[in-house]
Amino acid sequence: MTRLLVIDDEHGIRSALRQVFEYEGHEVRVAEDGHEGLQVATDFNPDVIFLDVKMPGIDGLEVLEKLREKDISSLVVMISGHGTIDTAVEATRKGAYDFLEKPLDTDRLLVTLRRALELRGLTQSVADLRDQIESRYEIVGTSYPIRQVLERIERVGPTDARVLVTGENGTGKELVARAIHRLSPRASGPFVEVNCAAIPSELIESALFGHLRGSFTGAVTDHAGKFEQAHGGTLFLDEVGDMSPQAQAKVLRALEQGVVSRVGGKNSIEVDVRVVAATNKDLEHEISGGAFREDLYYRLNVVPIHMPPLRDRRDDVPMLVQHFTDLMLCRDGLSPRSFETAAMERLQTLPWPGNVRELRNTVERLLILSLGDTVRLEDVDMLAGERSSGPRLEGDLLSSDTFSDFKHGAERAFINQKLREHDWNVAETARRIDMPRSNLYKKIEKYGLIRDS
Repeated sequence: MTRLLVIDDEHGIRSALRQVFEYEGHEVRVAEDGHEGLQVATDFNPDVIFLDVKMPGIDGLEVLEKLREKDISSLVVMISGHGTIDTAVEATRKGAYDFLEKPLDTDRLLVTLRRALELRGLTQSVADLRDQIESRYEIVGTSYPIRQVLERIERVGPTDARVLVTGENGTGKELVARAIHRLSPRASGPFVEVNCAAIPSELIESALFGHLRGSFTGAVTDHAGKFEQAHGGTLFLDEVGDMSPQAQAKVLRALEQGVVSRVGGKNSIEVDVRVVAATNKDLEHEISGGAFREDLYYRLNVVPIHMPPLRDRRDDVPMLVQHFTDLMLCRDGLSPRSFETAAMERLQTLPWPGNVRELRNTVERLLILSLGDTVRLEDVDMLAGERSSGPRLEGDLLSSDTFSDFKHGAERAFINQKLREHDWNVAETARRIDMPRSNLYKKIEKYGLIRDS
């Protein structure tokens, strides 16, 4: 039986909703304020919560935040007699499933409930699948940014859609590509990877499309390119932003027509591949500078997936450390090791410009070089290198290629930091930085800012 919870300070609303839902065969509990609602939600573990915005004591938005802090997974439908766009947007950003205005229409209420329950069922399936993905592909973490990545993988994996994975070096873009392949109907086919940045520009066409003997100096035999090798499977184009214009044109043709031509040849070869591309570059910026084809970008970017940097998912550091520790102990046969609390806390504060890859290397170094069966704070301070406890903002910004990039980076960093300082209270942050709330919402959307958890 489906469990529903109604939290509303109006007795009439509580009674009416209870009657409607019980008539539909659901188990219903009610609460008259936020404090009672939180207690009932903890004990009852409802599938869906209908939560009033305006209540005495703590309001609905505060209750919503506390529900997420308690890791209560119920879907939450906000209801209000004073609904505004700002309130609805804020509720959605805090994790609400939907927003309904009073007076409540029974038909719309039941439609919303039905869709929520359908999603609830899907979410459970997703959670089961997520566990499989985490264990099989080393995509480790429970933070909100990584949960979003996993959900996107699970949705797009079983399809044949092209995917563009973006993110800084070391964030795990290849893991995403492999997970997508394993979840696809092409899982039994080949997974072929090519690092476009590691191949000289004069050889990239040969690597991708193959060549005929004698087509250039050193071509002593016919050679099948990566597209042919990936026939029936997945082709992972890593660092696709580094491809030459000539190679980009041929890739576009292959995607549009499903054929390739080897270097030095005239015959067209049919290929059936799913392309997953990845880059650490801002391709839209590259397009504006003429370095990347806009038509190819839209061919590749059917479903975007962004891998967050480790500094935006610090809550995942302990889980990642334990994961890498277990892998190394199993691989190298070391005696069991653990990290003391202070050491783990220090690891969480480090900037990690090299992201998860740097963290993995650091964990291996700590396990090898530290003495005893416990990695201590002193070990981290000595072996992880001397770093500041905050992000290396100045260095990161000064590495910008253009003044425009610098301005955008500085603005993004400033807004992100102020949102964190005010616990992602958008209204309070806007007031403190003297920016209209509507403008702040636009900036949040523009820079893809998300709350850490």
